[in-house]
Amino acid sequence: MTSSLDGIRVCDLTQNLAGPLCAQILGDLGAEIIKVEAPGGDPGRAWGPPFWGSDSTLFLSANRNKRSIILDLKNPEAREILYRLAKESDVLVQSARFGVPERLGYDYESIKAIRDDIIYMSVSAYGDRGPMREFPGYDPLMQAFSGIMSVTGHPGGPPARVGGSVVDYGTGMWATIAILSALRTRDATGRGAKLDAALLDTAVGWVSYHLSGYFATGDVPGPMGSAMDSIVPYQGFQTADGSVMISGGSDLIFVRLCNALGLGELGEDPRFLTNPDRVANRVELIEILEDQIKNHATEDLLELMHDHAVPCSPIQNMAEVAAHPQVVEAGLLPMADHPAISNYQDVALPLRVDGERPRGDRPPPAAGEHTSEILGELGYGEEEVRGFLERGVAFESS
Repeated sequence: MTSSLDGIRVCDLTQNLAGPLCAQILGDLGAEIIKVEAPGGDPGRAWGPPFWGSDSTLFLSANRNKRSIILDLKNPEAREILYRLAKESDVLVQSARFGVPERLGYDYESIKAIRDDIIYMSVSAYGDRGPMREFPGYDPLMQAFSGIMSVTGHPGGPPARVGGSVVDYGTGMWATIAILSALRTRDATGRGAKLDAALLDTAVGWVSYHLSGYFATGDVPGPMGSAMDSIVPYQGFQTADGSVMISGGSDLIFVRLCNALGLGELGEDPRFLTNPDRVANRVELIEILEDQIKNHATEDLLELMHDHAVPCSPIQNMAEVAAHPQVVEAGLLPMADHPAISNYQDVALPLRVDGERPRGDRPPPAAGEHTSEILGELGYGEEEVRGFLERGVAFESS
């Protein structure tokens, strides 16, 4: 398969999760990614347990298809190395706190002066404007600030964080989309771009229909457990030996659900004829369905739902997901070579091109694993490289 970003070089100055994920996606699509780490490495490497080898599994999830160089950008010599790297890069991605790039000399204007057509992406917490622009931000803070936590959890319970880092991952994807768009524009015009992707923007985007509902009604939504406030039935149910999610997203599906459960009369009950009726009479309907569903074993219920074309799914844990034939056959959890970890596997890029999943062949690097190699490619001689290492300008893994 031809990689769409072959020939594109990305200077990756990000850390933690959102920015690294953006660069990893670009690497999966064929770009060359050079990860520039500070002395001590990306803090995400230590975000464990769990660890796999010497790095956290969180770090491993967002840093394949990269080479790593460690530079102390507080050192003017290191900044000159970065400038040489930037001059040979098409894209620079950074995720430092507000003001740090200016202080260390890799802000947009400084990099644009070196390469006029650079595509410069800033991944930040609150963006570059507003009273909170200098505040630090992480995924759970954004889930709290944006209201995501207020609509997550069970009624009457405390606010809950969504289990996956949806704000970090979403921001990484939005940043990638912006970069791909800017590359397309540069192909047509020759112009680079200054881009921004903020965790706050992503988080607010995730609750767009909750906000629209608030604008329309003035009602403040709260947590619904596994249910949804605007569709009924659309939630998890306990079975005799587990739990399932049932999505009765239309009047016809609801009738099929009733017939599958031997409750055909419900489909003609005036309390439940339309979705607005079912939302208004949620409590009564759910009690009836729960009383019936709890008598079925999970596998039997799933078969019954499938036979009646009712959308449903078992509610699975991670072990069940990893072992499920659908996940395996989809090629979502490929094995990969790793120099320090046997039986290493990761999660594939969730898209296909001409039937194949884009994928490079580099496992996540050790911190500074490629420092000398990259310096050599930038034109520095062996004695210069040795001098950088001895003076603490650059570092390499031991």
